[in-house]
Amino acid sequence: MAGETILVVDDAPVNLKLAAAVLRSEYYKVHLASSAEEALVTLRTMLPDLLLLDLQLPGMNGLELAQLLRQDSRTRTMLIVALTAAAVPGTEQLAYEAGCDGFIAKPIDTRNLGTRLRHFLDGQPAPELAAAPVAAPLSLSGPEMDALRRSFLA
Repeated sequence: MAGETILVVDDAPVNLKLAAAVLRSEYYKVHLASSAEEALVTLRTMLPDLLLLDLQLPGMNGLELAQLLRQDSRTRTMLIVALTAAAVPGTEQLAYEAGCDGFIAKPIDTRNLGTRLRHFLDGQPAPELAAAPVAAPLSLSGPEMDALRRSFLA
C-alpha cells in the first residue's frame, strides 16, 4: 500500500531531490531534512512510517541520530533505514548496532528504492540487490525532475 510517510535525511541537496522524486512517483508522502538537527525539529510535529537516514551528516551524524531516536519512547519503534556512500566493511554492522532496521548503500538505485523500502514497511526482509527485479527505466517528469536535471547539469 502506497501513501506511507517517509522522512529522508541527507545533507546533499541532489540526493534529497532524487529520493523525493523517486518516492513521490511511487505515491509515498515525502518530507525532507538536510541535517540531524532539522530531522529532530520535523519529528517533533510528525512521526513518519520510515526514516531514510544518511549516516554521514554534518554535526550530529546519522548513527548518533539513530541512537537518540531509539532512546525516545515516541520514536523507539519507528523504522530507520541507513543510507550511506561509506559502505566500507563494518559500516552496516555499526548501523544495526545504532538501531537501524535496514541498510542501503549509495548510489541509490532508483529502479528498486521503492521496492526495498516497501519490504521494510511490510515487515519483510529487504531483497538482495542481485535478486531485485529489473525494472523499466525510471521515467519521471514534472517540475521536480526538471529541477533535478538542472542540478546535475550545473
